[in-house]
Amino acid sequence: MPVQVRLMLPYRFARPLRLALYALAAAILLVLCLLPSQDLPDPGTGDRFEHTAAWFVLTATGYALAPRRVLAIPAFALAYGLAIEVLQGLAPTGRHADPMDLAADALGVGLAVAGFLAVRRMARA
Repeated sequence: MPVQVRLMLPYRFARPLRLALYALAAAILLVLCLLPSQDLPDPGTGDRFEHTAAWFVLTATGYALAPRRVLAIPAFALAYGLAIEVLQGLAPTGRHADPMDLAADALGVGLAVAGFLAVRRMARA
């Protein structure tokens, strides 16, 4: 019996499951951003790259789970990045708010949006 790949695509999951998966991704990112930095491993890639990669993954995950939310996914990711920067400035964890982190978040979101739009355009051609 052949496997029907189309049924296994993330955007075909039930809406509550898709929301739960995206909430899990956002929660993991929140924990990683609010933990004291000395409690996290240093992959040696630099803080800006880590922010760019994390927000790229968050946005790409959103598109995988809800590809019709073309504007809502990046809008949420940018607002989430801003909220996390504010929380980092307020939390007594040794973290601090940094506008350059928000710029790196925006770069990750922008790269994911560009990739999503390019793949969508190629699929329609």
